[in-house]
Amino acid sequence: MKKFFKFILLLLVLLIAFIGIYYVVNNEKLPEGKQGVEADALATKMLTAINNEAFKNTEVIEWSFRGVHNYKWYKQQERVSVSWDNNWVELFFKSPDKNKVFIDGKEVNKPELIKTATDFFNNDSFWLIAPHKVFDDGVERSIVKHNDKDALMVTYTSGGTTPGDSYLWILDENGFPTDYKMWTKVIPIGGVSATWNDWKTTEAGFKLPTSHKLSLFGMELNMGEVKASNPKADALANTILKAINHEAYKNTNTIEWSFAGSRNYKWDKKNHIVEVSWDTTKVVLHPNNLEKSIVFFNDKKTSSENIETIKRAERLFNNDSFWLVAPHKLFEDGIVRTIENIDGKQALRVTYTTGGSTPGDSYVWTLDENNVPESYLMYLKNRMEKGNTEGAFATWQDWIKTESGALLPTNHSFGNDSKLSMGTVKGYN
Repeated sequence: MKKFFKFILLLLVLLIAFIGIYYVVNNEKLPEGKQGVEADALATKMLTAINNEAFKNTEVIEWSFRGVHNYKWYKQQERVSVSWDNNWVELFFKSPDKNKVFIDGKEVNKPELIKTATDFFNNDSFWLIAPHKVFDDGVERSIVKHNDKDALMVTYTSGGTTPGDSYLWILDENGFPTDYKMWTKVIPIGGVSATWNDWKTTEAGFKLPTSHKLSLFGMELNMGEVKASNPKADALANTILKAINHEAYKNTNTIEWSFAGSRNYKWDKKNHIVEVSWDTTKVVLHPNNLEKSIVFFNDKKTSSENIETIKRAERLFNNDSFWLVAPHKLFEDGIVRTIENIDGKQALRVTYTTGGSTPGDSYVWTLDENNVPESYLMYLKNRMEKGNTEGAFATWQDWIKTESGALLPTNHSFGNDSKLSMGTVKGYN
């Protein structure tokens, strides 16, 4: 028996020694950073990289944490459903008197489960959206040198479940987070790292992490089937498409129009071939294969390739067709749809995250009583970068029903009373 207790004692001594050595070797002191404008600029760069604007306007986010805690977060309503085991809790952040607890599907009075669900959400949502929280109230930001590069130190001085925790975000050259180091109350060793590199692009237009790997004994955290969506915005977009008879537009073979009386178009939509003409130039444009495009000067086919002329025709078509068919493009790839309220009415913000000539542009569509677009505010990336953050106003007016049944606009006007005519608009099969 004595030998057994000696053996157990020896194991305890060895375990304590191992823990001590591990602590000494791996524990890192919290680095000191420099607060100020540069730190805030680095934090802003990170928010831009992760598309924080899309995150802020997202309606619903779903995920699970290590396959144990499940969440459906109605973000704009400030409400979340939390479930684990046979428990289900509805948390209303702004109206806690509405909180509800269910066990096995039956409502019960268990306030302790409300606190449990709140703690779960604070912890588990942090592992999902922490990069978006760098400008929350009670957050300090500073710049720290890490491997000779600027890294972002974020310290939570208040709020959450464990105020006082610090995280050092390691960013790539574009400001996108790849991992962080942690100094937290729940982990006794400072500087434990966790990866943030297994990202998924959501329907809402921004990325969310699907898993993390910690340096502490190789622990992994799975975030489950991560989703983010805007169902109300999508419903409004579908209402617009129905109002402008988008089904007929999809089946339209040919569309003709002009732009401000200076450029003329005949678009074989079915085969996506466009005749673009201006002055004495005509280009038979193949947008999907520019090498097949043909250039005519004074109605004579040229023998040279005229790449610059072809590219100009492509740019003109991208711009001028947008003024004709943009409302029909609400569900194209790379587009994020969100709801906004303008003068007490629902409006649809459409943001182009990829594609086109200027990815990053967004447009807020206002609708008439029939849900046909009547105007939009343009938030163009090149204007925003110059500090002009006000949306430029333009009408979408004088809609006609074409021969094919699709609705298309024939005129636009701007805040300075200038007009833009789309000429004689035709759509037929």
